[in-house]
Amino acid sequence: MSDRIKKFKKIDAHSHIGNFEGWPDVRITAKQLIAQMDEYNIEKTVLSTFPIEDSIIAVDSYPDRFIGAAWINPYEGKNALDVIKNCVNSHGFKAIKLHPLFQAYRANDDCVFPFAELAEELDIPLMIHSGHPPFSLPWSIAQLAELYPKVKMVMIHMGHGHGVYIQAALDMAKKFPNLYLETSGMPMHNKIKEAYETIGSDRIMFGIDAPFHHPSVEIQRSLICGLNDKQLEDLFYNNVKKLLKL
Repeated sequence: MSDRIKKFKKIDAHSHIGNFEGWPDVRITAKQLIAQMDEYNIEKTVLSTFPIEDSIIAVDSYPDRFIGAAWINPYEGKNALDVIKNCVNSHGFKAIKLHPLFQAYRANDDCVFPFAELAEELDIPLMIHSGHPPFSLPWSIAQLAELYPKVKMVMIHMGHGHGVYIQAALDMAKKFPNLYLETSGMPMHNKIKEAYETIGSDRIMFGIDAPFHHPSVEIQRSLICGLNDKQLEDLFYNNVKKLLKL
């Protein structure tokens, strides 16, 4: 393994544990993820699972390695709001995770509004899957950001694998200062540097999306994006640490 891949201390802003059958056919346990983190100099991982009980167990078992992002289904209404409050107050969770594609809603649908309001009340960010039509497009997330300008929102995957959506993620983040970007699964290395330089040096952060992506691939894309070592420290570590108040 390249020494440079291991050189930078990292916080992974977005990963999972669990068994994901069907088309992805990937899986990883909490212990396996920690072993992977140790191999690649990843100090902490922001973890989300559905059902949420798996991430609660992992965060409680390894509080020095995992940071909880409460993945809920907004269609569950008050029950989901209560789950988030419990996760934050009793288990130290630091964010709310929304996956519009997985659960078939748009980020700017009415069902999401109470969760944006709770995020503002708790002063924690929303981390929102982006990049797939019809539910998780950057424009819908941007509309939510416009409605709730005091809530920091992270576009997970910064548009994902489609060039049009990647560019839209950058364009929307330029327009709304409460929008942040996360890099996992986004194939265009040059867009990482562009985001750092044109959107804000503190508004883009590194992620892996384990077990769907491998850390060596995600790290290498960041290493070749054109940022210098000090800037890479922001990307790999400082920015998510600041966002989540770690």
